[in-house]
Amino acid sequence: MSELPTRVIIARRIARELKDGFTVNLGIGMPTLCANYIPEGVEVLLQSENGLLGIGPYPFEGEEDPDLINAGKETVTELPGASYFSSADSFAMIRGGHIDLTVLGSMEVDEHGSLANWMIPGKMMKGMGGAMDLVAGAKRVIVAMEHATKEGKPKILKNCSLPLTGVEVVDTIVTELCVIDVSDQGLILKEVRPGVTIDQVQSSTEARLIIPGEVKAMEF
Repeated sequence: MSELPTRVIIARRIARELKDGFTVNLGIGMPTLCANYIPEGVEVLLQSENGLLGIGPYPFEGEEDPDLINAGKETVTELPGASYFSSADSFAMIRGGHIDLTVLGSMEVDEHGSLANWMIPGKMMKGMGGAMDLVAGAKRVIVAMEHATKEGKPKILKNCSLPLTGVEVVDTIVTELCVIDVSDQGLILKEVRPGVTIDQVQSSTEARLIIPGEVKAMEF
């Protein structure tokens, strides 16, 4: 079993999905870590809802620019050729279908590819953010999340119980245990982390997983 932190495992695996020339939006939280693990030789344009195209890795300590932040209000760096624009222009890019891939965190995903990531009823919320636009406008949606809650309850369900962000919009789910593709038939287990069995993944998943003839080892 790897000793890498859970969030790093997920971010590194998702970074392998970024293809040369892609325009990518990384959601708040864990997805933003993907910017640190983009494969060598792959050039992507990272876009942020607050109006920045061409985001670089997180800055080193002492080199932060407080005026240069992402949608999660974290300090970031910019790559040569980066551009700034209004939130209106940013969402025009998203709603116009110009984002090749978005990576979003989620509290729940179900076997139909619906996700819930914007609120828990009864708890304080800052706002819905741009996730509803991203799942509707991006060409591909990847969910980055831990496989279970801190209490050990499944987060990949038969049906979401929380208010939905989008219905049947998720293409791929990446957790610290596995990679799952969403299909018309259901959830297909594509990769399993070395040292983890298929039975362990299924026992941590409420939805039934479709097991193909070959399940690859998860590389990160």
